[in-house]
Amino acid sequence: MKLTRSYLGATAVLALTAGAAFAEPALIYDMGGKFDRSFNEMAFTGATRWAEETGGEFRDIELQSEAQREQAIRRFAEAGYNPVVMTGFSMATPLEVVAADYPDTTFVIIDGVVDLPNVRSVLFAEHEGSYLVGMAAAMATESNTVSFVGGMDVPLIRAFACGYAQGAHAANPDVNVIVNYTGTTPAAWNDPVRGSEITAAQISQGSDVVFAAAGGTGVGVLQRATDDGILSIGVDSNQNYLHPGSVLTSMLKRVDNAVFDAFTQGAEMETGIQIMNLASGGVGWAVDENNEPLITEEMTAAIAEAEAGIASGSLSVHDYRSDDTCPYSVE
Repeated sequence: MKLTRSYLGATAVLALTAGAAFAEPALIYDMGGKFDRSFNEMAFTGATRWAEETGGEFRDIELQSEAQREQAIRRFAEAGYNPVVMTGFSMATPLEVVAADYPDTTFVIIDGVVDLPNVRSVLFAEHEGSYLVGMAAAMATESNTVSFVGGMDVPLIRAFACGYAQGAHAANPDVNVIVNYTGTTPAAWNDPVRGSEITAAQISQGSDVVFAAAGGTGVGVLQRATDDGILSIGVDSNQNYLHPGSVLTSMLKRVDNAVFDAFTQGAEMETGIQIMNLASGGVGWAVDENNEPLITEEMTAAIAEAEAGIASGSLSVHDYRSDDTCPYSVE
């Protein structure tokens, strides 16, 4: 069967009609675009892998406005796509409304929770993966100052920042961690110019390693870091290739596996909350030919020890989302 990759426009989803598809999966990307080289693109990668391995077909849509969230979910459900997978915590409220109206359709939300019998809610232990790259940053810095650029200022992104700060201080108790966010609306996920500006300000404060957890905005962070001769850390997908020799590592968030598993298991999948953590391979850090020269043996050994501790439970990384607090400031 031919792989269908639909690049639907802002209103094209309205053209979907009942019966347009039967038992084929669908994927809805969060704001920031399918090819954000980060979160959304990882989802697309998982869907594409499923299609290539099975010969199946799927439909997808890139949202252009907040108002399209409920509309897109409902139209895919009406058209018979099953399961309907979506990325981003902002999909939770519209999904709660739509899923109740389509009890025979299975829905999957990544990074959000909807407590309905026909919904799988996939969550990640981002704080665990961020801890590892925080260690790497603190071991690579020469200025004793590292930084973090978050996208939208929400608990999820503060969990990234908090894990990063914990890992950095574990590797170097005297390190200074600067934390900034791009904004308080979904536009924060797709503003590389603002990401670049924030990074420049952090560099002026002494940062020589910056970690971006900001979707498409992070592209601007990584570019500014390269232009100004400091190291950066990518997120979600392996972004080491974007600036070889400049990206220290990437914090991997296996959204691709979440989508692949959902498509593979289909409408009969087990619903409820699914946690993807370090022990299950849901998060980690990336080493490849693009960053190997930057990774020392000492760094590798220290992070491997931390990985083993987190996986076994002997090392606990505080999750900001558990109580809205962090051992280190992430304001």
